[in-house]
Amino acid sequence: MPKPPSRRNKATSAASTDSTSAANSVNEDISQQVDPGSATITVTAVEVPDLTEEEQRDRLHLERRVERAFFEAGKALTELRDRRLYRSTHKTFEDYCRDRFAHSRQQSNYLIAAAGVYENLTTIGCQNVENENLTTNGSQILPTSERQVRPMTKLEPQEQQEVWLRAVELAGGKVPTGRIVKDVVQRIMERTKVPNTYQIGEVCQILVKDNSELRGKGGCWGIVSQVNEFSCSVRMWDGEYAVGLQHLKSFNYLPAECEQMQVICDRINRVYSSSLEESVQRFLESLGKLNRAYLTDLEEKVLGLVELEIGV
Repeated sequence: MPKPPSRRNKATSAASTDSTSAANSVNEDISQQVDPGSATITVTAVEVPDLTEEEQRDRLHLERRVERAFFEAGKALTELRDRRLYRSTHKTFEDYCRDRFAHSRQQSNYLIAAAGVYENLTTIGCQNVENENLTTNGSQILPTSERQVRPMTKLEPQEQQEVWLRAVELAGGKVPTGRIVKDVVQRIMERTKVPNTYQIGEVCQILVKDNSELRGKGGCWGIVSQVNEFSCSVRMWDGEYAVGLQHLKSFNYLPAECEQMQVICDRINRVYSSSLEESVQRFLESLGKLNRAYLTDLEEKVLGLVELEIGV
């Protein structure tokens, strides 16, 4: 008697048939599809809601706060320094900035100088920009970081205005980078180039002329240690500074007098420190403002006592 066909074989055969049929159907569908490279993808647009008037006002207000952050920092540091509000906890402004804000003296000076430039740009008519491309929402384009104005700190107020407007133009009506500002400053300095006639060892007086980086140094004397194209490195009673030619005036001392002042400068440098008592610091600073090429007998004795006490 013949054996009935196996159910398992039937199932397998049916599955095989169905699979082949499905594959043929898929192949047939694919062959009828359009080239995927030319297919169109439909993306549902997301509607971006407009800001309300109150939100627009809040946004503008917050943007202005971000833009003015470095200016506010510089103004606050200026007041802390000028009013000596650090004196209850620190002997010097430099120590205070380092402990309170982790600022070096140079960083604090940069912010203070930048605040002066920012304020200058808003008060000397620079805000009344005739070219509407240099304004945003009817407001003047102003610096937003200290580095953007750092190259301008040694320029005269009118030159700062000229540099900034030109830099904004080169930036396409946007806030320019520090590099753009620096390039414009360099062009102006080359245009007004004055030959540097100072010599190493020459004793000069410091002229502040609205340069906030030299605040407190007006009338001080220094000795030229390096002659650059547009500036000199000048050694003073508390360190060395880069000073523009417009901020220097020679005392026209004789060579022997210059050598004598070099000796005095070396002596003051060896003993001066921010850790000294304030009265001693003030005495040494007063020697840094001498307008003569010698010490009096009393000044010589006091300086000698300080040297003896410190052990130099």
